[in-house]
Parts: sequence; C-alpha cells; structure tokens
Amino acid sequence: MTCDFLAQALPCVQKLSPYVPGKPVDELARELNLDPAGIIKLASNENPLGPSPKALAAIRAELPELTRYPDGNGFELKQRLAQCHGVQMNQITLGNGSNDVLDLIARAYLAPGLNAVFSQYAFAVYPISTQAVGATGKVVPARQWGHDLEAILAAIDADTRVVFLANPNNPTGTWFGPDALSAFLERVPENVLVVLDEAYIEYAEGEELPNGMSYLARHANLLVSRTFSKAYGLAALRVGYAVSSAQIADVLNRVRQPFNVNSLALVAACAALGDTDYLQEGRRVNAAGMRQIEQGLRELKLDWIPSRGNFIAVNFARDAAPINQALLKEGVIVRPIGGYGMPDFLRVSIGLEHENERFLQALRKVLAP
Repeated sequence: MTCDFLAQALPCVQKLSPYVPGKPVDELARELNLDPAGIIKLASNENPLGPSPKALAAIRAELPELTRYPDGNGFELKQRLAQCHGVQMNQITLGNGSNDVLDLIARAYLAPGLNAVFSQYAFAVYPISTQAVGATGKVVPARQWGHDLEAILAAIDADTRVVFLANPNNPTGTWFGPDALSAFLERVPENVLVVLDEAYIEYAEGEELPNGMSYLARHANLLVSRTFSKAYGLAALRVGYAVSSAQIADVLNRVRQPFNVNSLALVAACAALGDTDYLQEGRRVNAAGMRQIEQGLRELKLDWIPSRGNFIAVNFARDAAPINQALLKEGVIVRPIGGYGMPDFLRVSIGLEHENERFLQALRKVLAP
C-alpha cells in the first residue's frame, strides 16, 4: 500500500483512540486456553438475569419478518415510551443504543471552533463523539470522583454548545441529587444543550436521584438519554432513546440513519418496558449484590467509590493492571479503567450471588501474600 490512509483522514479523527469494550468471554478463553463455561464476566455492566422472558417471546414472534425493514419511525416503541414518561411522541429520538444518540447530538450541534463540556472520569463516548466532529472537549476536574456542577457551569463559554452530564456516572458510579440538578439547569445559558445521560437511572431507589424526565417541561435546552442495555437486559440488541423538546428531536432525526434500530430490538424493547416484575427483580438482585461485594471488599480492607449504578469502582491504591491480569488467569473478567485516568481502579459489574462470590474468591487468591 503506497497511500497512507491514516494521513488522509481528518486531523481530528487521526488523533482518536478507538473505544475499548470489555473483554468477551470467548476471547479470554482463546487467549488463555480456558473453558468458556468456567469464565465469569463482570466487565460491561450487563444485566446478570438475562433478558426478560417477555422480550424473548416478542423476539421469537418477530423472527418470520426478518426479510422486512423495521419501522423506521419506531411508532410502537415511541408510543409506549411517550405513555411511560408522560411526553409526546415527537419528543422522542430512537438510537442504536444510547451511544448512537450521543453521537447524533455531536453531529448535529458540534463542529470545529465549538466545544462540549464534561467531567473528568466521565463516559468515554463524550470525548470521542466530540473529537470525531472536530470540536473541542473541555474536561472539568472532578470533585470526589464525581461531577463538580459549579465548575462545569464556570467552564461554559461563548463557544459551548453541549454539556454532557451522567447521573449516575460511568465508570465511577457517582451521582448528584434533585436540588443540585435544579440549580444547575436554572443557570445554564438557554442556548447550551444539556445532555443528561441516565443509562443507569433504573437502578436508583427512592428520590435520591432526580428523574430527568420531570425537568423537561421547564427546560427547553434539556435532553434526557436512556438505554435498554442495562436494567432492561437488552445490551446485544442496541436500543436506546432520547427525550427532549420536539424541536431538538426534529434536529436529531435529520441526522439519524434510516432504520437505525432493528425490528428485534424494537419489539423486545416494547416487551421489556412492560415487564415491571423483571425490572424490580433486577433492582433487588443488584442491591443485594452490591452489599455482597462491598462486604467482601471491606473484609479485604479495600476502598471503593460508592455507586448508584450496577457496578463498583475498586481502589487498589497501586497499579491495578497486574491484578486485572491475575484475575483473568482465574477466569474472572472485570474492567480496567486506566483509560479513564484511574489506573489504580478496577470497575466490577454486579452479578448474580455466585458470580460475585467467585470474583471475591479470585480476588482473595490474587491479593494473598
């Protein structure tokens, strides 16, 4: 090859590093010659319950229609989401996962000379989507591993078009409450789009975290993004959505790819949305698993960041990469987060009781003198 196609790419793209997902079970099995059945994966914040039985039934019923294109407007799913959240259908944008929605926002509202503001230790897609369109990412130092909303406000300038907030935040699990969000939204310039990423909001209990949907009517510059990949157990199907003003939704739908959500994802999401028993059981399993892992970490005298997601960031107070490698040899996959500037931490997804215990046993072995 005589042409350097990396050099031909846009300068902003040349400087990007690809997103690194959690290691798949089959990949680890090949690398270390392990039995896949003996590997547990607690790396990607997936729902350990498996999908909702109602979602599986909906998928089976849809299979004979695979020769047909999906409903490009996602009418039924939008209708159910509108009823669920008390909004109009024209306020909803569907995405191939909520990552797709974040990318649509960057494509619609960011460009060279403009900037997006987000927190240190925030979700990796925010800087990737921002840089991919040639815009500048303004990273605001975190406060106690979480969003410093006052500092984020201070970072907004005349060239800011988007602010990304995650509540709870991935990978730290940190969160902010209703009063903090209200005060923030009251002070953000009206021409700045506030993207409230609530990928893990379904795991929140009570009123400790604000429900972003309840702020939409008062703040025309707010967009709330959510996903079916976590609490609803549909990560493989890639379906997420945004709720915003009808005008913002119209803009996003102008750049959205046709048929960006497939038919199986659409019907499965509709079914999962109606399975409240499944959602409640997922919350129960997550809460119990969080307590189990916290107790194990306490016994090992390890620190962690309190979390309101379905994962926990564990602080080893030293480079965690060797610990991660040792856990992989034990057939336990967790997530190193050195790429987030947290090299001393590993992020651990909450699994079923026996999976959590397997992780703790492996960790005791790895850390033994």
